[in-house]
Amino acid sequence: MAQVGQPLLSVQGITIRFGGVVALDSITFDVMPGQIAGLIGPNGAGKTTLFNCLSRLYQPNAGDILFEGKSILGFPRHRIAAIGIGRTFQNVALFDNLTVLDNVMVGRHSQTHAGFMMNAFRPPMVGREEVAARAKAMDLIEFMNLTAFTNRPVAGLPFPIRKRVELARALAAEPKLLLLDEPAAGLNHEEVHVLESQIRRVRDVQNVTVLLVEHHMSLVMSVSDKVVVVNFGRKIADGRPEEVQRNPDVIRAYLGTAA
Repeated sequence: MAQVGQPLLSVQGITIRFGGVVALDSITFDVMPGQIAGLIGPNGAGKTTLFNCLSRLYQPNAGDILFEGKSILGFPRHRIAAIGIGRTFQNVALFDNLTVLDNVMVGRHSQTHAGFMMNAFRPPMVGREEVAARAKAMDLIEFMNLTAFTNRPVAGLPFPIRKRVELARALAAEPKLLLLDEPAAGLNHEEVHVLESQIRRVRDVQNVTVLLVEHHMSLVMSVSDKVVVVNFGRKIADGRPEEVQRNPDVIRAYLGTAA
């Protein structure tokens, strides 16, 4: 487990190439336990590519990623949730024909121990795990203010509600680090304000460290403890929001002009 003063996540010189294109070029930054960190940059800067490295969907060509002081690059992608890294997606990925409750319960899979054979023969342990998973899911449904939708299929729910269901499902795995991929995409101003409060509550109440990729600058700057900026695959800034906002390289990357 990460110790006081030790990063929960340490990205160390990550480089990834697709053919002759360098998508990430020696990206390095840390996220401390309890932080909300924002990862920003213009379109095509490499943000989602980095998230896919953290999720083990992509294998870097160089560098390392440490989680609680240990490299995750040897882990298969299906083990990432079990070690404590959760993720939501830019395009909400839910099981449309399942209810809100069932979708959130799916998120408990990495925390259960019964395999195929045990589920087939249904020993008492399987029943106990199901009861515990349902109780945890109900707690998260209440936490995300989704109680009214508990038994409704997610297919017919409004987009902001579906976003909250996906967040509840990610929290069901009890992550230590939560990766939020453009959580404000498709939300209006009022919904973004609600999201800001929800992200803070996830950190403060669920004790989850957060790293978010986001284009909504007011959200990033208001909710983040630190901001990392990438452009054309390279890190150009890393610091407190107010420092990053004044950085000439950041201004140039977004506005095309010098500070």
